[in-house]
Amino acid sequence: MKQISTFEDYLQQYQLSIEEPEAFWAEVADDFVWSKKWASVLEWNFAEPSVKWFSGAFTNLSENCIDRHLETRGNQTAIIWEPNDPNESFKTLTYKELHTEVCRFANVLKNLGVKQGDRVCIYLPMIPEAAIAMLACARIGAIHSVVFAGFSSSSLSDRINDSQCLLLITADAVYRGEKKIDLKKIADDALTQTPSIKNCIVYNHRNTEISMLPERDLWWHNLVKDVSAECPPLQVEAETPLFILYTSGSTGKPKGVLHTTAGYMVYAGYTFLNVFNYREGEVFFCTADVGWVTGHSYLVYGPLLNGATTIMFEGIPTYPDHGRFWDVVDKHRVNIFYTAPTAIRSLETYGTAIFKTKDLSSLRVLGTVGEPINEEAWHWYHQNVGKEQCPIVDTWWQTETGGILISPIAGVTPLKPSFATLPLPGVQPALLDSDGIEISGNSVEGNLCIKFPWPGMSRTVYGNHERFRQTYFSAYMGYYFTGDGCRRDENGYYRITGRVDDVINVSGHRIGTGEIEDAIDEHQSVIETAVVGFPHDVKGQGLYAFVICTGKIEDEEVLRTEIKAMVSEKIGSFARPDKIQVVPGLPKTRSGKIMRRILRKIAEGDTGNLGDTTTLLDPLVVEAIKNGAL
Repeated sequence: MKQISTFEDYLQQYQLSIEEPEAFWAEVADDFVWSKKWASVLEWNFAEPSVKWFSGAFTNLSENCIDRHLETRGNQTAIIWEPNDPNESFKTLTYKELHTEVCRFANVLKNLGVKQGDRVCIYLPMIPEAAIAMLACARIGAIHSVVFAGFSSSSLSDRINDSQCLLLITADAVYRGEKKIDLKKIADDALTQTPSIKNCIVYNHRNTEISMLPERDLWWHNLVKDVSAECPPLQVEAETPLFILYTSGSTGKPKGVLHTTAGYMVYAGYTFLNVFNYREGEVFFCTADVGWVTGHSYLVYGPLLNGATTIMFEGIPTYPDHGRFWDVVDKHRVNIFYTAPTAIRSLETYGTAIFKTKDLSSLRVLGTVGEPINEEAWHWYHQNVGKEQCPIVDTWWQTETGGILISPIAGVTPLKPSFATLPLPGVQPALLDSDGIEISGNSVEGNLCIKFPWPGMSRTVYGNHERFRQTYFSAYMGYYFTGDGCRRDENGYYRITGRVDDVINVSGHRIGTGEIEDAIDEHQSVIETAVVGFPHDVKGQGLYAFVICTGKIEDEEVLRTEIKAMVSEKIGSFARPDKIQVVPGLPKTRSGKIMRRILRKIAEGDTGNLGDTTTLLDPLVVEAIKNGAL
């Protein structure tokens, strides 16, 4: 693949990608393995919307991740698994070993009746079997739907039912830090509500005593024991669905974002190579979970497409102490490290003494993902982790984009702390005002849109194309609307300023306020809820819930505890509100719309300038909320 080497080279490549996008992407795609080449590179319109890349071509993502490396890199390590407990031994899989395991498990899936187009739900911890299951699905043309193993049984069953999965893959249990999570028990609770599931494959990870339902539940190790290690990759058409990944929206129900095979493959491979300026033989450490899109694109698929060594880390950054990330870097001589600003800010609170005992000299590139990194954290990261020698790529992208859209290219783009800097080749950003007029020039701010397709973009919301159109293409005709606000500085650099809809970014996780409100409203004492975000020193944004109750609450602390437990049960512990305030009412317009800007101001502690409240149905309710603010 074409690797950008200098800033001048970037400018030339970017210009070519805008003037001749089809020729540009055809050249990039030529470096992948195809059983049949495309009839056309791109067909698109943003009105339906309909986007097709490499139509008529046939390929297989698993083959491109593994098989094509066997001759030259067969004995090279593909995956390093670093366990939660550092006293346990880490494991490695070479490309040859990974190929064997993927083929075996692909045959297991076929033996259980899984065929092209069937949906398979993967609810696994951060173990190599998660990547093996993903690659096995891709190998036979099944569509994987990975659900983060921190989600509750209710969230798991909702996702299974939405995509009508045929099979669930899980494990007995997992430890995250000192906390044990009984995954099979959570799965069992979910499976009482999922009629489409025919079988549940269980990986014995922690040798925990679990319940196994005869005929439905099957042990992974028994299934792979006597299965052939030969499984030719199924050649699928370019636009064949590859995976579904659920992401929160501004309404309650999560969206099943669907990505297709060829465009995603080309984009994930190209962006990994260029953003991180990857060099042959380097070790890449992405701290994301495979349950999120970062784990898909830059822990599994992007690195393997480039024949890299990728680390899967089961643990957390503070167990057994706050030096765990740096121990992993030291132990495995990591060259490229990619994590979330939340993790950096959390570790920053522990000081810098820990670095005296860690050898981080192998590091060459640092990256951040999930949210914009604030300037203070950027400098701390640069000085203490990178020793002022490593470029930081502050990457901006989304589940829906499939890969990074705006980012520095390591060692190439001049950096500016807290700025994602410039779009990657093929990406055409535009800032629009509230009337949908594109804002030209620099030193401007607006709503971030993209005006031309890129190969990695999502094609639809699974089972609901109209929701896809309404969410991303109806706000501004002819544009993909990201939902983010953005500033373009005097040099044309982009800085993401935050969401402009009702999605909140907590610790890099996008959480829809509607989803949390629905969970809280199920409490017997709650009539109505409004959730907003507020600045949080570690998480970036915290969650502030304003709740109206049926009558006087005798013990508000008990109520708060119960509400947090309900949210944990319905969604997952990461969605628990940080603050819960019982209020007599909510600031609503006469048409019944909640004025969230007022609630955001109160949550932020900025009560001195709430703007015009005279249009509210009951302006006095604002004073009552202010007086009771936490």
